Amino acid sequence: MIKYSLFLLFTPVVLFSQANSEHHEIKKYISEVSSDSLKSYIHQLVSFNTRHTLSSIDDSGKGIGAARNWVLKKFGEYAKNSQGRMEVYLQQQDIQPDGKRVDQVTNLGNSIAYLKGTDPNDKRIFLISGHLDSRVTDVMDRKSFAPGANDDGSGVSAVIEAARILSKSKFPASIVFVAFSGEEQSLLGSKLLAEKAKKENMQIEAVLNNDMIGNAKAGETNEVNDHTLRVFSEGLPFADLDKKASGIRNLGLENDSESRQLARYIKEIAEKYVKDLDVKLIYRNDRFLRGGDHSSFVNLGFPSVRLTEYYENYDHQHQDVRTENKKQYGDLPEFIDYHYLKKNVAANIAVLASLASAASKPERVEIEVKELTNSTTLHWEKPKSGNPIGYYVLVRETDSPVWQKKIFTKELSAKIPLSKDNYIFAVQTVNQTGDLSVPVIPVIAK
Repeated sequence: MIKYSLFLLFTPVVLFSQANSEHHEIKKYISEVSSDSLKSYIHQLVSFNTRHTLSSIDDSGKGIGAARNWVLKKFGEYAKNSQGRMEVYLQQQDIQPDGKRVDQVTNLGNSIAYLKGTDPNDKRIFLISGHLDSRVTDVMDRKSFAPGANDDGSGVSAVIEAARILSKSKFPASIVFVAFSGEEQSLLGSKLLAEKAKKENMQIEAVLNNDMIGNAKAGETNEVNDHTLRVFSEGLPFADLDKKASGIRNLGLENDSESRQLARYIKEIAEKYVKDLDVKLIYRNDRFLRGGDHSSFVNLGFPSVRLTEYYENYDHQHQDVRTENKKQYGDLPEFIDYHYLKKNVAANIAVLASLASAASKPERVEIEVKELTNSTTLHWEKPKSGNPIGYYVLVRETDSPVWQKKIFTKELSAKIPLSKDNYIFAVQTVNQTGDLSVPVIPVIAK
């Protein structure tokens, strides 16, 4: 446990308490999340019979084409609230058979709404996603009834509800809302967007991928957990790991990738604003034998996490809809816990609003190591965008999963009476309304 007196050379400020207070606009946003709206979205998605990526794109009432057009229509309705700042479009590409999970030329389409930030100099983008496509047991079966209520109607409902509520906002940074296609056919839609983002040097600073966030009951035991949301994050960064591995090992930062910093941020903000919600950090990129759309972004170096329910029920996941021995199988809407789903959606909205409201991260965060001392000196530069009232220096013991102490300063440097050998440090910005940037781990000062 961290124990020390603050004999630091900081100027105490009244704004310290204000920076810790809740942002009332964010509280307003999450109060608008509606279980009825979420239920209506999911039932509409189920009504398309199947949303398999290889299903019809021309049928007006059934298949993936009808589903993606409906999502675009909903985005278009909400764009009217944005004073012209929300652009709605279908990112599409014809993909060829791959001999694996695509056996015909297929028009792949991602339904996207791009809410532009109000600051033209702020290039940050925060992305929320779910996958639109659904499947039954046979991953190539494009005709059978594949309701996909939870996998991933729940994630898509979060994206649509976030677009509805946040379309009225005025954040300096931008938010992208996307319903991917092709997830079940090997993450095709997310790869398409991630590759475009990489090619165009888009400044995507966080991807919140929601995949199955509406089921509260375990399949084997029937145990219910309607208060825990798992967040999966990679530890060692997949992108350019060979170049980074030595430095990570030398500094003991195996638990401090950008995606893991994002996961810790989600836990802090979601638990602050959403009642009766416990965010469980899972120190893995994803579950065994499964994958998610966040991995397409992780693999290209974008901070990305997967948000998912605490329990998975495999009777209602990737199953043909049927009744056997009086047991109902299939991903049907009656197995969604809408109260639980509402909390998980509220968590997403609180995090997105906090990220997009905050000043950008501090620049050139460095730690001094040129002298043998039992104190630690950090320094940094102002963020590229936004007007912070100050900065938090974050501290945790090396074996702690979360930050244990925050120290406020208005300065661009700090001397902490703790040994750099025993603790992990980071710095984040804080603005007038208490919104925080994602923490930045320092590099060695040259």
